[in-house]
Amino acid sequence: MAEHQDGQSRAAWTAVTILLIASFLMCLAVVVKSWPMAIVGMVLVVAGVAAGKILAMAGFGQTKPERSRASTDTR
Repeated sequence: MAEHQDGQSRAAWTAVTILLIASFLMCLAVVVKSWPMAIVGMVLVVAGVAAGKILAMAGFGQTKPERSRASTDTR
């Protein structure tokens, strides 16, 4: 398991940062009773997920480890 970096990539950090801001805005919207702020938070959730996926597809995500021949053989 030492070869895995557990999401230590630009794509993951970007997605998490956007999602944290979105969750903060949605929590704040509940406290101050603001629908527009809640909607902005919801839009940011979609944007954060999309940004993470797009960056990962663009090559900024974590690289997958090579599979050995033994792990793909039928048992």
